[in-house]
Amino acid sequence: MGNLECINLTKVYDDRRIALDNVTFSVETNGIFGLIGRNGAGKTTLIRILATELEPTSGSASIDGIDVLNQTGRLRERIAIVPQEARTVRWMTPKQTVFSYLLWRGYPYKDAGRLACESLSKLGLTQYGDVLNNRLSGGTKRKVLLATVTASEAPVIFLDEPTVGLDPISRRELWDILRELGKSRFIFLTTHYLEEAEHLADKIGILQEGKLISVGTLAELRSSVRYQYSIKLSPKTVVPRTGDAEVTVSSNGYTQIMTNEAEAFRMARLLSEQGAKFSISPVTLDDIFFRLAGQKAGTEFEA
Repeated sequence: MGNLECINLTKVYDDRRIALDNVTFSVETNGIFGLIGRNGAGKTTLIRILATELEPTSGSASIDGIDVLNQTGRLRERIAIVPQEARTVRWMTPKQTVFSYLLWRGYPYKDAGRLACESLSKLGLTQYGDVLNNRLSGGTKRKVLLATVTASEAPVIFLDEPTVGLDPISRRELWDILRELGKSRFIFLTTHYLEEAEHLADKIGILQEGKLISVGTLAELRSSVRYQYSIKLSPKTVVPRTGDAEVTVSSNGYTQIMTNEAEAFRMARLLSEQGAKFSISPVTLDDIFFRLAGQKAGTEFEA
């Protein structure tokens, strides 16, 4: 088991826009690492640098001891990427898509055919193998793209916004596939669905205006903010007297109370006695992002 390491990674574009600002972190290359951040935070820039598609202005990065800048040929043999803008070729079939990708990577003809069929089977795509891509649903097309990179046997896979635009059912189907894939590969994904990062990622990184402001498991991120519990009240519910807590009211009238564990359960008892409608839960990734980044993320980020 190795590590993905970034040291003072910085990228300044020609217009002097700072996309990455001294990003430094290290994570083990197993399981799933989710990178979140608002539009323009630098997520795509970081994933492109790590996937050897873009050079940084300064700093260094390595994956399993292989230098991203100076050993690109060796690294490309171990990685595969589905960029955010990736699309299937309309006039090709899923089988042809995966097969041609493997040939491009240097696999022998016979091995490419076998691995293509195996990959499509693992992702439940066998029945679509000979159907033109332009006749497939959006979710199925995304699975085809995932099949291409998994067929390569690359131990490190980069996925930039892999489920953007998918309906909730297709998104959750893809989550199941990614969870299973994360048992045998290292997946580095960016997402602007907070729920996706919560459900999929073993570790989460938060980017804010090019700066990496926090990295850790969801439990570790929760422990880094002052309050670990959230109570949400329906509109017009009488808010009980609070001790150590932070109370906010949304534009639609719902009240959120952020507080510690003891205070949360004390208030829950009071609300139950009142017959009030409320929910209580550990703070969400959205709440954490707001505390750490100083702005609300919302249900999902902009694309």
